[in-house]
Amino acid sequence: MRSLGNVLITGGASGLGAATAEAVRAEGGTPWVLDRARPADGAEFVRVDLADSAAAEQAVREVAERAGGLDGVVTAAGIDACGPLGEVPAKDWERVAHVNLLGTVAVVRAALPYLEQSHGRIVTVSSTLGIKAVSDATAYCASKFGVVGFTRALAAELAGRVGVTLLVPGGMWTRFFDDRTEQYRPPADAKLNRPEHVAGTIAFALGQPPDAEVRELVVCASEEGSWP
Repeated sequence: MRSLGNVLITGGASGLGAATAEAVRAEGGTPWVLDRARPADGAEFVRVDLADSAAAEQAVREVAERAGGLDGVVTAAGIDACGPLGEVPAKDWERVAHVNLLGTVAVVRAALPYLEQSHGRIVTVSSTLGIKAVSDATAYCASKFGVVGFTRALAAELAGRVGVTLLVPGGMWTRFFDDRTEQYRPPADAKLNRPEHVAGTIAFALGQPPDAEVRELVVCASEEGSWP
């Protein structure tokens, strides 16, 4: 694996993002976190709400200036608003799209000049629900389907200049489900993956040699219900 260098991670204070920060650190890289909460592990950090695209772009530039450049970006931040379309308040539905899709785009856009200079890598995080749709998840599915399309187009656009990997993870045991009502929480015996297992695949993609690409990864528990 090549040196990971400075890796910006959205949502790096918890869940998959925090596991990714640890995986980057284990491979000798330096994680830089964008999140609304401060990371418990003391990682370098800029507080930002990714629903605000202008603020997200400014936060990326601040990290790049402090770090002296960027070698990788991982867009691990993600939120949900479960329920039938007619029952989810418009502002909640739209916030999911702003964080999951438009926040991803804003961060990548701002990071591009630095990544082109370092010939760095981008790993976007979609979901198995970015490929397979389910009821009561219109906001999440729309945003994650959008990440899939965005990333595939981006890979074509940046070929030979910046590495691009689309990660499609299944469900994981994280705090992602904490704020949901009981009907939208996985049962205690659900077959979900561990975030550190998924984070290891992100580090693998980031560490590929210059002329090699991991274009897409589906990573899930062996009995993941939403895949295939």
